[in-house]
Amino acid sequence: MVLVFASNNAHKLAEVRQIMPPHITVLSLRDIGFEHEIEETGLTLEENSRIKASTIAAFINRHGHGLAISIQIDGVFADDTGLEIDALDGRPGVFTARWYLQDEGAQEAKTEQENYALNRAKALRELAGQTNRGCQFRTVITLIKLSAVSRQQSELQVEGIVRGHITTEEFGQGGFGYDPIFVPEGHEKTFGELPAEIKNNISHRARALAALVNVIGKDA
Repeated sequence: MVLVFASNNAHKLAEVRQIMPPHITVLSLRDIGFEHEIEETGLTLEENSRIKASTIAAFINRHGHGLAISIQIDGVFADDTGLEIDALDGRPGVFTARWYLQDEGAQEAKTEQENYALNRAKALRELAGQTNRGCQFRTVITLIKLSAVSRQQSELQVEGIVRGHITTEEFGQGGFGYDPIFVPEGHEKTFGELPAEIKNNISHRARALAALVNVIGKDA
């Protein structure tokens, strides 16, 4: 099976390729010649995930045999992930990726790494003095299956959740995003400290992908 992952995030792509079973080939947006940013205008993780998958499915429909890669594509999937903090009534949620921009006078980060650092700093500021640091990461995946002539066949959504807590400072250099300040339940180290093989077995994205693979298997 060949699926396109509708994301421009190189870290996510690498993680997804590590997690997916070998019988599923994951293509990037660059592989199919899509080099634009997808505007995420949804107000929920479900909406944003659907917007990204639908955008790429429409791109494949339009270009057909004119794609940058000559291979039969069976479907498109996209994820949207939110950090939902208990003490903040589930925020930042759908605004997780650029949460820092909600601060007055905040300016767009110049690099991806700066974006991540500013988000982590905001999380630590928002929870300063809080004893309740519980939270969860939730990933929603939308899959759009395509026919042999690249026409939309069906759509489904799955999700994955991992509970944990936010630390009071950063630990570890691994992973990306909020990983250095998130400790998953059942562990004492952050995602930034845990080896990739452990994170990729227990993360929200891993659980959502496992649900996706399970659904694909039943549907095959």
